[in-house]
Formats: sequence, C-alpha cells, structure tokens
Amino acid sequence: MTATPTTTTTNTAAVLGRPGAAGQDRGHAFRRGWVGTAVTHLCLIVGVVLSIFPFYWLLVMSTSTNAEIFGYPPSLWFGGNALANVASVFSNVDMLRALLNTVVVAGGTAVLVMLFDSLAAFAFAKYEFPFKRSLFTVMLATFLVPGSLSLVPSFVLMAHLGWIGGLQALIIPGAANAFGIFLLRQFATGSIPNEVIDSARVDGAGFFRTWWSIAVPMLRGGLAFLGIFTFITAWNDYVWPLIVLIDPKGQTLQVALAGLSSVNATDLGAVMAGAVISVFPLIGVFIIGSRHFIANIAAGALKG
Repeated sequence: MTATPTTTTTNTAAVLGRPGAAGQDRGHAFRRGWVGTAVTHLCLIVGVVLSIFPFYWLLVMSTSTNAEIFGYPPSLWFGGNALANVASVFSNVDMLRALLNTVVVAGGTAVLVMLFDSLAAFAFAKYEFPFKRSLFTVMLATFLVPGSLSLVPSFVLMAHLGWIGGLQALIIPGAANAFGIFLLRQFATGSIPNEVIDSARVDGAGFFRTWWSIAVPMLRGGLAFLGIFTFITAWNDYVWPLIVLIDPKGQTLQVALAGLSSVNATDLGAVMAGAVISVFPLIGVFIIGSRHFIANIAAGALKG
C-alpha cells in the first residue's frame, strides 16, 4: 500500500499578517506623533504669549497717555508719549538715588546670602557635629513662620541698634535664610563626593579652605540660582523698606515708585514708565546669572 504524501499549504498572509499592515501601523504612529508634537508646540506657544504679554502691555502703557490707556477698545501698539512719561518720572522722583540704593541693598543681600548659606549648607551636608539634626529641623521649621510675624520684632531690634533709616536695616536681616541653606545643602549632598573632602583633610585643609577650594566651585550652579533669586526678591521688596526707611533720600526703588503713584495718581503712563525702568536691571541680572547656572547644570549632566 502506497502512502499518499500530505501537502501542507501555509497561508503566507496569515503568517505575515494583512498586506500593508506594517505600513499602516507606521502611518498611524507617524500621525499620532505629529499630532502630539503639534499640540505640544501649540501649548508652548500659548504659554510663551501669556508670559510675555503682561510685560508687553506694560511697555505699551509706558509710552501712552491716560486717554490712550483708558480708551476703548484699548490700543495694543506703542504710543508716542514715552519721553514725556520718563521725564515725569525723573522730575517727581530721585530715580538715580533710588536705583543706587536698591542696587546696594539687593547686591549686598545676595552676596551675604550666598556666603553664609553656602557655609551653613556645606557644614550640614558634609560634617558631623552635636545637635546637627536638631538644628537642621529647627531651621526648616522657620519655613512655617509667616514673614509678617517678624516685622514688629525686627523693627524693635533695628530701633535698638539705631539702624532705622539706614540701608543696613535692609541688608543684615536678610543675610541668611532657611531656603538658601536647604537648597545648597541638597546641591552639596549630590555634587560633592566625600572622597574629595577626605583628601582635603589629609592634605591639612581646614573647614574654610575646603569650603572655598572645593565647595564653592562645585556649588556654582546652586549659588547662581540662589544669587539671582535673592537679588530679585530684595529688589522687589516693598513692605520692609517702607517701614524702616524714613529719609526720602534713602528710599529704594519700589518705595520711590509708590510715592510716584501718589504724586501723579492719574498719570498711569509715568507710573508704568517707572515700572519699566525698575524691570530692566532685573532682566540683565537674570541673563548674566542664568548663563552660569545653565552652564554648570549642563556640565554636571555631562559628567553624570
């Protein structure tokens, strides 16, 4: 008896799938990716416009008259009253002295914060000493205390020291803060190897030499961010300078601008021009400082 060979037919389409299925899947994936990218870019564009528009509107009002500002519909283009508004600012407020006072206060506060906060953060991150955890916990607890609660005690202290009316009453109380210590401690914990500290100790380096030679260069990114943040905060501070600065010659920029709005209660163009003058130095500081911050972060990412 002769066995009949059995022929098995393989369905190529079943094995390989439907004709063109792979191409269709790639097409769907491409369309999904394109739509997602378009939506992401659209959201970013909307976010940028919403972020820039208030500053643009500030510039428009600083070049406009009251009639143009209060007109309806409002004009979205620059007016022709910019020089008159700037002249009104400088004729009613000693802007140059106010700018100098603000630069001294903001710059001095930023330098002292970077100095003292980096010292404390380096000690908390890399050294052991009695009551270390307790002190760090107490420091963090100061985050829970509203700043307004310290206004009266701080004023009484400044009065006893005889600092009322002086710029030191603005600089010294802000020379260190818990936020900066916590921030730089996190930077120091993650970016400074313990082996480097041990090597410095073997070479006979003390705390301050180790801090200056090792910690400060490795904390440049955190120090740049903290310096920018502190400078902007001190520059825009209004309540505390209003309380302690009695002499008009010692006023900072924000207090002087508040006086401008009371002198020219309806001259919003002049008020906005003063606000523009106060903003441009902050933009310059941010551009200069952010370069160091971004460069340090990028270098750390490449090392990682």
